[in-house]
Amino acid sequence: MTWDGIIVGGRVAGSATALLLARQGCKVLVLDKASFPSDTLSTHYIHSSGIARLNRWGLLHRLRATGCPGIRQNHLDFGPFGFTGTPPAAEGGVAEAFAPRRTVLDKLMVDAAVDAGCEFRENYAVEGLLSDNGWVTGIRGRGSEERAGIVIGADGAHSLVARLVDAPQNDARPVLSCMYYAYWSGLAILSTEIQIRSKHTTIAFPTNDGLTLVVVSSAIAEFPRIRLDHEAAYLAVLPEYIRAGRRETRVAGTADLPNFYRQPYGPGWALVGDAGYHKDPLAAQGISDAFRDAELLSAALTAGGSDSREASLAKYERLRNAETRAMYDFTCQRASYEEPPPSMVQLLEAISRSPEDANHFVGLDAGTVRCEQFFHPGNVQRIMRQS
Repeated sequence: MTWDGIIVGGRVAGSATALLLARQGCKVLVLDKASFPSDTLSTHYIHSSGIARLNRWGLLHRLRATGCPGIRQNHLDFGPFGFTGTPPAAEGGVAEAFAPRRTVLDKLMVDAAVDAGCEFRENYAVEGLLSDNGWVTGIRGRGSEERAGIVIGADGAHSLVARLVDAPQNDARPVLSCMYYAYWSGLAILSTEIQIRSKHTTIAFPTNDGLTLVVVSSAIAEFPRIRLDHEAAYLAVLPEYIRAGRRETRVAGTADLPNFYRQPYGPGWALVGDAGYHKDPLAAQGISDAFRDAELLSAALTAGGSDSREASLAKYERLRNAETRAMYDFTCQRASYEEPPPSMVQLLEAISRSPEDANHFVGLDAGTVRCEQFFHPGNVQRIMRQS
């Protein structure tokens, strides 16, 4: 059987791409080396811009049915000052973020892709790619071969597909932080609570089953010390109100957090999600970005008209880069934990005195306010004058 597309990796980027392609009538095979449901290292936060896409795809009601609470407000604590903001609503009036466990979200997305007509094979390890005169024509794995019009790598930052096709990487930046997290009970947290200090950031938000995910991001310079006893280092910086709860899981984490863009297409192949673009998880953009890229890629692959597939995929790359570049820079700046210039501190203090500007500031991560608009010199001057 020849497929229209084979997707290597069935988590959020792969399953969303499969869902959208299948709804356009494509014959899609999704392969993943894991079984579902299963967990994976993830902040698993979906900003309202990502939730708006789930709503457009008709899946938001399935997410609500899991019991995962919606999140409307973000509280930022900078030490000397802080503020609470409610991001502007996303498309369709969607105003909530959600942070579902990956055991819940990934299974939900895979099931939706299967419902749309995809074939899904779990516990399937891809071993190599098939090619003809430099053009990728399929995959090889577990003693079998499958052929397709395109092979899509949705297999994460260390993508096998990207490695096998030698996908060019650009604007790569060094690892900036390490991140550890655990699940807690007994915490009455309904919003996103962010405590920002000079060398670390603590983030807490509600997830499924009455649990709260508590994340600690630290400057990469701290990693040699943290790795000696990462659990003790994690607990040592938690706010007192967090330690009053009960930790329900071990502390998990990583310092394997690269920052890069990859060229996301070539002859017979494409990349989506973290396989094509990865950044520090401090701003929790990964899942929302994966949903956006799934839309862009599926639209490129099903585009009609006179454009060739290569031209459509080149447009996919341009749109992805244009949509993400400012947030990529902003995220890397924060994750570097370099001391902010006095002008930034003054701006944040001014924002703390303006509820409207606080709402727009937290809308940056939510994807409902653009970085280039908020940090436009005219807007920054207005905030400072008003303050």
